[in-house]
Amino acid sequence: MNVVPAALTTAAALGGAGVLAGLVLPYRTRIPVVGALTAGAGVSGGAAGVAALGGDRWTAAFPTVLPLAGTHLAVDALAGLFMAVAGGVVAAVAVYGIGYAAGHGPHGLGSRGAQTVLPLFALTLILVPVAASVSTFLVLWELMALASLLLVLAEHRGEYLPGEPGRSGGNPSVRQAGVWYAVMTHLGFLLLLTGFAVFAGQAGGESFGALRAGADGIPPTVRGLVFVLVAAGFTSKAGAVPLHAWLPRAHPEAPSPVSALMSAAMVNLGIYGVVRVGFDLLGGGPAWWWLALLAVGVLSAVYGILQAAMAADLKRLLAYSTSENMGVVLTGVGASGLFAAYGDGTLAAVALAASLLHTINHSAFKALLFCAAGSVLRATGERNLDLLGGLRSRMPVTAGLFALAALGAVALPPGNGFISEWLLLQSLINGLQVPGVAPAIVLPVAVALIALSAGLAAAVFVKALGVGFFARPRSDRAAAARESPPLMLAGMGLLAAACAGLALVPGLLGQGLGRAATAAGLPGTGAVTGGGLQVRLAHIPASLSPLWVVAALTAALALAAALPRAYRRRQRRNDARLWDCGGGAPTPRMAYTATSFAEPLQRVFDDVLAPEQDVNITPVRESAYLVERVRFSRAVPDRIEHRLYTPVLTAMAGAGRAARRLAGGSVHLYLGYGFAGLVILLVVLTVGW
Repeated sequence: MNVVPAALTTAAALGGAGVLAGLVLPYRTRIPVVGALTAGAGVSGGAAGVAALGGDRWTAAFPTVLPLAGTHLAVDALAGLFMAVAGGVVAAVAVYGIGYAAGHGPHGLGSRGAQTVLPLFALTLILVPVAASVSTFLVLWELMALASLLLVLAEHRGEYLPGEPGRSGGNPSVRQAGVWYAVMTHLGFLLLLTGFAVFAGQAGGESFGALRAGADGIPPTVRGLVFVLVAAGFTSKAGAVPLHAWLPRAHPEAPSPVSALMSAAMVNLGIYGVVRVGFDLLGGGPAWWWLALLAVGVLSAVYGILQAAMAADLKRLLAYSTSENMGVVLTGVGASGLFAAYGDGTLAAVALAASLLHTINHSAFKALLFCAAGSVLRATGERNLDLLGGLRSRMPVTAGLFALAALGAVALPPGNGFISEWLLLQSLINGLQVPGVAPAIVLPVAVALIALSAGLAAAVFVKALGVGFFARPRSDRAAAARESPPLMLAGMGLLAAACAGLALVPGLLGQGLGRAATAAGLPGTGAVTGGGLQVRLAHIPASLSPLWVVAALTAALALAAALPRAYRRRQRRNDARLWDCGGGAPTPRMAYTATSFAEPLQRVFDDVLAPEQDVNITPVRESAYLVERVRFSRAVPDRIEHRLYTPVLTAMAGAGRAARRLAGGSVHLYLGYGFAGLVILLVVLTVGW
């Protein structure tokens, strides 16, 4: 029995009921009911995805739903993987969101507008991979973008803390983030619209079946143009450099459950789009497509984690970490396409399976990281690591869950991110056997840069844990923090269980990953095998048992902890006060801050980061030789944003000011503009005819 249509129908019904409940229910019942319905929609959508990964397929057409083209839906294993991930994230975050929104009162995420849009956004995350035509896909994509934009602006009146009113003047940083997100997401939509329009026009139809059938007859230049346009639009949604500028702005300002959904589910759909169009609809392409994508991936991985290392804002740090992990995934996708272009389909399937597995792992640990950050923000009202500290003893569950997710983010065992990056590196290293100049040059560089990003990620999360949780509290709010409500901890617990399962038995996903690679057009059968206890790769002499790795590490840690204790029992112990050199007990001001922790890394990558510093010296009024005050400031702005977007925005602002001169207020002048435009149009039509 095919459960996909029934599960999708249930998800759509529950999501629609959630929208209705957000519109009509009063505050006290609105949040739990909407949260429960959204979680149910996530469970149903996830069940449909799991069934598709198990081999179920489903197609449907509704000619009257959309004008002209109708609505086309289809579910295969590739769509099922992203549906399952989105459904799981939605279910856990919805449970977490009930406790989070209840503490904000009828404002912010608890407002009627936000609670109405939230289930709609969750539903679009599940339904976007189901679209099987250009019009259906673009409608769902734009609906997802608009819903997420409204949720980013949910706290535009200011941050709401328990017992405190919001700022009546509004929050300018939220408005600015909303503007950036709106512009960048619609720029990406414009690229997708143009690319799909060219594709459909050349293929002779807009259904995905027609695109597949007509792709081979499209001239190579046009196929390359379609891939570049569509890949640029999708990578902008994935937060890849240089189209990442919205990500470190929108994620910190959105409510934390929304940040978790965006960073752990929405950005994945950018990866889905690249794989679906590049491999499935276009049927692959020449090596330069994938070399460009691989270059974008490694650039995003290294640049994103460097910016995360410099960030003191906890949620901004996590946003840049998302850019880094999506860069790792794009590196694997680019390598997969490169291997396929050189004729090694088996290795291409392994690289794609590794990328898809890292997408799943990233969704689990990044959703948990953002939820833990939201727990900290709710308890302290602070995102600045320099003003936190001491949270390990005051919020022990949140601290432990953040540490578990951070272990996955640094790609070290026993974290769940380790196995997928190990698989990816195995495919890149074995790709050196592929004949050709490009693989021999590019792949060693990619391996080195991915390893560099993993090392920098370790420094980033050591900083976040050490400064934010283990150091002494640096503010009164941090010192007075209390643990989050049970529902928030329950939602984080579900995500932690997913992280643990993915770390211990990732081999259970082997067949599903193979089916997803096959649905993309690669020989994915047997690409990743080994069952639950071991992971093996097709035609690669490498295998790994994560469960045994975890057992060995646990035994080593237990032995390392037990031996010193046993040795100390044999020695006589004298308790004495340590000599403090007369300086007294250390204070929080003596400890490392997030900024000082990152300063050595900043020096190493000074030429890349291009920090800006200023020294302002104020002399004493009576004498220029005596100094009254010295003020030193240093900032590390996003260099790509500063060099790429600032000149464009400046030019557009100048053009806008210059255009004001055209509007002089004269009716005769406006009639002249209209007459001149008509004459130019007639001349163009005449010449063209």
